[in-house]
Amino acid sequence: MDDESTFSIMKNPIHNKHIVLGVCGGIAAYKSVELLRLLQKQGAQVRVIMTQNAKWFVGPLTFEALTGQPVCTSLFEKGDDAPIRHIAWAEQADAVIIAPATANIIGKLAGGIADDALSTFLLAVKCPVMLCPSMNTHMYESKAVERNLSLLKADGYFIIEPGAGKLACGTIGPGRLPEPEEILDRMVSCLSRRDLAGKKMLVTAGPTREDIDPVRFISNPSTGKMGFSIARAAEHRGAKVVLITGPTNLPDLCNVTMVRIRTSEEMADAVFQHMEKSDIIIKAAAVSDYRPREPAKQKIKKEKDEMVLLLQKNQDILKELGRRKKDRILVGFAAETENLKKNALKKLSEKNLDMIVGNLVGDSASGFGSDTNKVTLFFRDGMVESLDAMDKDSVSHVILDRLIERILPMKTE
Repeated sequence: MDDESTFSIMKNPIHNKHIVLGVCGGIAAYKSVELLRLLQKQGAQVRVIMTQNAKWFVGPLTFEALTGQPVCTSLFEKGDDAPIRHIAWAEQADAVIIAPATANIIGKLAGGIADDALSTFLLAVKCPVMLCPSMNTHMYESKAVERNLSLLKADGYFIIEPGAGKLACGTIGPGRLPEPEEILDRMVSCLSRRDLAGKKMLVTAGPTREDIDPVRFISNPSTGKMGFSIARAAEHRGAKVVLITGPTNLPDLCNVTMVRIRTSEEMADAVFQHMEKSDIIIKAAAVSDYRPREPAKQKIKKEKDEMVLLLQKNQDILKELGRRKKDRILVGFAAETENLKKNALKKLSEKNLDMIVGNLVGDSASGFGSDTNKVTLFFRDGMVESLDAMDKDSVSHVILDRLIERILPMKTE
């Protein structure tokens, strides 16, 4: 009989959190508006504190309209709660983001100066504070800013390194405010529980392509979204992650070692190269089972009504991992069109897996290309857990939850 799971699902660490967004005077202040919207989409309750100079770039009314709350711009504002607003907000905040963080606010914070609403607020907060420096390249590379950032890092502040490129002032180099999506990602990581800290994880994602000729190949519709979601969730929870991915349209992940491959043979080489340094391996890639025996060196012309394509079997990477796994945790995926339980359990046994994640391709809420997935988890000890359809980020956290709560304790017994 299938055991029924009673484990919890990790919630979005930003949902219902009180986050204060500090905005300083810089041309990148316009990006703070998009960052605010992204935080709200994640369910965060956001308040905004602006410096006087920031108002030259973005008006307080913009932030007030989006948050539905007053924006704090001065220590001496009118209103019943104005004199203590910055202190009350500091006590209620779960996290703080300063974006953009100018050289001025960085210097004030490093020196313990409190001469306006934002700097006074920052000295009063006890929650995590993330600084996103943005300034002229020469300013950013100055000894003073370098020294101040080093002091703040030592004090426990989270610093996001700025991007590099051509800046609004005309200089070329570091100093560009990171994109709002990256800032959001780092804030999620900052607020996530670190229950995978110290673990090294290898994740595979995406399809492979097997060449028929220089312009044609065999592949599948995998977008890599599931594997990327798992890798991102694991990094948020403290793991050191290597992501080996086939061709996808997805951008590189923050703080994840990215290895991009094309063919099944390249996938195998990369996997076996990195497996020895991995504690946990999650094989979410959709690797082609076969490849053309002799790919044509030139484009095959359309001269015959029929064509025979000879295929040869690719190495079963997952099965070889199971043979070499030792005390590592190994998780596989099974995308099926029928007999999900039978096929998944067979794969679980034959490939020496600790868990396999199965789903039926063709369901609108599941499978290739979808932003959601409806999966069933099959465990080595016979437990089976069917999950409702949910977004792939949530599925990823369930998978990691089960590894931590169920499989890791068995490995340490």
